[in-house]
Amino acid sequence: MKKKKDEIVVGLDIGTTKICAIVGVPTDHGIDVIGIGTHPSLGLRKGVVVNIENTVQSIRRALEEAELMAGCDIGEVYAGIAGGHIKGFNSEGIVAVKSREVSQSDIRRVIDAASAVNIPMDREVIHILPQEYIVDGQGGIKDPLGMSGVRLEVRVHIVTGAVTSAQNIIKCANRAGLEVNDIILQQLGSSEAVLTPEEKELGVALVDIGGGTTDIAIFHQGSIKHTAVISLAGDHITGDIAVGLRTPIEEAEKIKKKYGSAMVSFVEKDQVVEVPAVGEGKSKTIPRHILAEIIEPRVEEIVTLVHREVAASGYEGLIASGVVLTGGSALLEGVTELAEQIFNLPVRRGYPRDVGGLTEIVRNPIYATAVGLVLYGKRGRAGERFSPGDENIFDKVFRRMRGWFKEFF
Repeated sequence: MKKKKDEIVVGLDIGTTKICAIVGVPTDHGIDVIGIGTHPSLGLRKGVVVNIENTVQSIRRALEEAELMAGCDIGEVYAGIAGGHIKGFNSEGIVAVKSREVSQSDIRRVIDAASAVNIPMDREVIHILPQEYIVDGQGGIKDPLGMSGVRLEVRVHIVTGAVTSAQNIIKCANRAGLEVNDIILQQLGSSEAVLTPEEKELGVALVDIGGGTTDIAIFHQGSIKHTAVISLAGDHITGDIAVGLRTPIEEAEKIKKKYGSAMVSFVEKDQVVEVPAVGEGKSKTIPRHILAEIIEPRVEEIVTLVHREVAASGYEGLIASGVVLTGGSALLEGVTELAEQIFNLPVRRGYPRDVGGLTEIVRNPIYATAVGLVLYGKRGRAGERFSPGDENIFDKVFRRMRGWFKEFF
């Protein structure tokens, strides 16, 4: 029996390495995953669409697989956005309370005031995420509605992206026969799936090491404080293996997944790896520790850059819960131990939570973003659809985001 469209929520992770569609049915405790579709991503580089037609074909293949497994037709999705063009910054706003009691209108006005910043013409707002409200100097307020006061302030985190990059994601989805309910920052989606409310309250850094980019999000006191993107990730590790071992990229990826280790000390000396040659050359066998010697410096570089970003943000001292690693490269042997050495903090792998149904498949860091998009969509409101012909697609995001402040606490 086919599920009705209004009973399902679909997350579409358009990544550099793979396109992943996950179909979920909302439950009281989270979601039940009833369908998964994946296909190699052939039209993206570092999270940005570089070939429309290839991306559309990859989306269609992933959708077909998900529809077949779920037994439903997919017409609308929540799509993720990532890439080096993503920039986040904090802003503040202040207004006078009109009737000495904070109303919804006052909240809208103060968020408008905080978001009234100069943004270049080629960039637009993706998210406006309230961090805290301050009423007459009293801070730490999550929801000021109905409170007495004469002055209302807000601190927000604003995420911006390149207009063309978002338009191309929406265009690809539309050409694949989909309507886009919303576009969501990928690390925000991942955080929905892998972080606990206690971690967000105490302070935590989420690090999503994908194929083309490494996405960072820092949470403290239940709200997001900092976001950043580093243009080094799993594909660079694969490239190093391909060059170092003189093997095709596809084979290097397989070797990384099967035999890779982020720490040479974890590898036993007698272990060996068979390496296919480029072209018609003969394959060769190498000690596994040589593979680890290629991988470890690159992983160390990526984690060190993340650590520098966290330190530069000023929030390093507030992430008492430590660091959560997710994304495909988080599965590398030894990566959490290496990260613990660099951060000098607890580090764990992030697996999707609050998920039923096909749990044995989706309990994997590579599905964190797609599962998070479904969880995000579960509590999202039915809103306007996006199409590539819209002149101000981000105006729609902006208007809807202003009314979503409660959802981020």
